Amino acid sequence: MAICDVCGKDESLPYRCSRCGGTFCSEHRLPENHNCSGLADWDDPVGVFSSDFDDSVTTERTSGGGILDSVVGTGGLLGYFRGNMAYLFLGLMWLTFALEWAVILGTRAGILPRGTFGMLFTLSSSNPLFVWTWVTSVFSHDPGFFFHIVGNSIVLYFFGPPVERYIGSRNFAALFVVSGVLAGLSHIGSALILSPGSLTAVLGASGAVFAILGVLTVLNPSLRIYLYFVIPIPLWLFTFGFAALSLVFFLSPDSAASVGQGNVAHFAHLVGLVIGLLYGQRVKGKRSVPNQMSFGGRRGGPGRGRF
Repeated sequence: MAICDVCGKDESLPYRCSRCGGTFCSEHRLPENHNCSGLADWDDPVGVFSSDFDDSVTTERTSGGGILDSVVGTGGLLGYFRGNMAYLFLGLMWLTFALEWAVILGTRAGILPRGTFGMLFTLSSSNPLFVWTWVTSVFSHDPGFFFHIVGNSIVLYFFGPPVERYIGSRNFAALFVVSGVLAGLSHIGSALILSPGSLTAVLGASGAVFAILGVLTVLNPSLRIYLYFVIPIPLWLFTFGFAALSLVFFLSPDSAASVGQGNVAHFAHLVGLVIGLLYGQRVKGKRSVPNQMSFGGRRGGPGRGRF
């Protein structure tokens, strides 16, 4: 059994599109019926198969192809990433996680100077103008708490692709990076206001993940998900349940610390969610989304400031 990416219908004999890789029922199997991103590559000058599925896909072609077309065009080196940005970001998160451990081991061995980890991977109130950390901190995770990256990976893996198919790869990439950066900066800013003079550092993709969650919640609040692959709940309940916990823990740090959530950037969760909800309202109504999916959750625990 599989679920149609357009209508969410359970399909015992699903169709897989060879151009965009999606799974569809018989009603939506034709590329023009599911707004296939590959339609733009059919050399359709009169727009018979025109699709607004992905703004990052263009029908404009150069007469000789050229180096750029060979790189970003269909079959090009970067062509694979069109429609797969969620998986690309997932891979970058794990690659960054491996690099984090390489830096940690290099520092312990005396190969790298102390402080290299923070300079490369964490957004810190002591060095807010290290602009590269605005982005690297989004893909970095607490190396001492494995469930940090696992939890974000699970949500990105299941929720990222349907949001990307809905808004397009280019918009998805912008949403993920911008919301992650703004969430991190907001956490640093709130800490400086509430605890002036204290050192605050943050890393993690949860701000971006909450933005994705917010978009999907607006698009289909009643979408049925299976928490821990077993418990069926509507998406809106899951989203606002997490938001409520983040709000309580942000307002009451002692309560957060008592349940192992004291080092979590709860304000960043809320900022990411608000960005997602606002963006979801902006794009709502373009097309249908799936009506169910399943995924596992994550636990909290001690460790470096993370979100």
